[in-house]
Amino acid sequence: MTTPDPAAPPAPDHTAAPAAAPDDAALPAPRIVRSARTRLSLVWLVPLLALAIGASLVVRSILQTGPRIEIEFHTAESLEAGKTEVRYKEVVIGRVQAVTLRDDRQHVVAEVQLDRAAAGVAVDDTSFWVVRPRVGVGGVSGIGTLLSGAYIGVDAGVSRNERTRFVGLEAAPYVLRGEPGAGYILRAADLGSLDVGSPIYYRRTRVGRVVGYTLDAATDELTVKVFIEAPYPRLVTPQTRFWNASGVDLSIDANGLNLNTQTVASVLAGGIAFEQPADVPRGEAAPSGSSFPLFSDRKTALAPPRGPALPVRMVFDGSLRGLGPGAPIDFQGVEIGTVRSASLQHDATRQRYPVEVLADLYPLRLGALRAGGPSARGQGADLALLQRLVDSGLRAQLRSGNLLTGQLYVAMDFYPKAAPQRLKVQDGVVTLPTVPGTLSELQSQVAEIVARLSKLPFDEIGQSLADTLRQADTTMKDLTPEARKTLAEAQRTLGSASQAFSQLAPEAQAALVDLRRAVAGAQTAVEGLDRNLLADGAPVQRDLAQTLGEVQRAAQSLRVLTDLLQRHPEALLRGKPADPALPETGRSP
Repeated sequence: MTTPDPAAPPAPDHTAAPAAAPDDAALPAPRIVRSARTRLSLVWLVPLLALAIGASLVVRSILQTGPRIEIEFHTAESLEAGKTEVRYKEVVIGRVQAVTLRDDRQHVVAEVQLDRAAAGVAVDDTSFWVVRPRVGVGGVSGIGTLLSGAYIGVDAGVSRNERTRFVGLEAAPYVLRGEPGAGYILRAADLGSLDVGSPIYYRRTRVGRVVGYTLDAATDELTVKVFIEAPYPRLVTPQTRFWNASGVDLSIDANGLNLNTQTVASVLAGGIAFEQPADVPRGEAAPSGSSFPLFSDRKTALAPPRGPALPVRMVFDGSLRGLGPGAPIDFQGVEIGTVRSASLQHDATRQRYPVEVLADLYPLRLGALRAGGPSARGQGADLALLQRLVDSGLRAQLRSGNLLTGQLYVAMDFYPKAAPQRLKVQDGVVTLPTVPGTLSELQSQVAEIVARLSKLPFDEIGQSLADTLRQADTTMKDLTPEARKTLAEAQRTLGSASQAFSQLAPEAQAALVDLRRAVAGAQTAVEGLDRNLLADGAPVQRDLAQTLGEVQRAAQSLRVLTDLLQRHPEALLRGKPADPALPETGRSP
């Protein structure tokens, strides 16, 4: 049992009556005491520090964020939001934030956030394109994207007008702004195998590339844009000649077989080459943007300047097979023109069908014969010069330039014995006098020879020769018995003479013996000749028979040759024509 503590206050008695409440006036007034300082807990430092860092990041992001632009492409291939970068000179200046499809469903739009430092890129003349691995005639590009992924390339413009919407290119431009070099314009009649990116060569060294070409349908004009890389623009002067060096240039014409190539790359992908004529002094470099003609081949490019063309007309009798457009017109070994076309005409007076040849002459190539340049000489002076040459015997003639291919060309040469003629001018076209070609004359001479050969009686000649040989054989056979009889009579006579002179001196007898031996030898020789001539298979008889056979075969071959030349007189130049194929087997008979 617990003993109560006497010092403790007594427990309240809940059963006793409550004490009376003190009076409010007797209580003292409360006094409020304020603390001198405010205490801050350390736990608030963490959120305050995070708030400060976040604010700095926001401010920094605002300061570094550039304009937001839209780039339109045909396809969203290789574009990924949040990953695809935008690079200028391989420096990242932005990133693709979103890729959406336009309402027309024909294009896609890439929303790009540029950096603040690249804000000046968003101007009017800036170009954008997607860099992907590409293989073309200009080489292989974008190999690095196989590992890093595709990105958007930029060619910054120089305009001051800002812009937020752009249309992207399908491929990278072949000339970037600021790239050292110079661009030129080439006027071409045919593009050949050229394409954007085709190389340009100088002495088989690559110095530039083709950057574009256009065909104006209204003017039917083809222009090729080329770019010559630094420091090679100094090689391009106003006298430079450009030509198409695409593939293998193989031609067979009146000048023979011509083969010209540049490099293996130009053979496969085409290309352009340029050079300056060796006899022309080198001038100053041509300014960027200059225009040059693009020739079809090197020979045409480096040929002497043509100057203004003078259209001429020439009429030839006979076939012009082998004379085509582009055939040269040669004057004393100098090419002064080219053939344009040939057409068949009708001469009602002679009932003939001559061929009219239209060509272009270049009087400037006459050199010293034509004093002064194109400005100092006009068409009237050129006509006067041609008339003087014609008065001296100048005529046009067809000649064979290649016996293998049968190509023809027009040769201008002097024929002093030619009849005088005057030039005729009609509608600006000059008619030049002509003379028959050497091939036509040769064919006529061959035909005349064949006609004369065909008149010879080869059969009668062979028969007469055979009769003569037979008569000679009969004569030899008849002659041999008579010779035997004569020798026998001579022997008998000598015998009688020997008996008559038996009483002569020993010297005379010895002489008679020698004479008898000589007659005996002659008789033996005649008998041997008789056996050789009359025996079957004797050498003399066999040789005579073989000779007769050879003469007969020669006469037959000569007759076959005469028939062949009569049917094909051109066989003297081109050989025997091939035999026609049999319709059943397709083989020659």
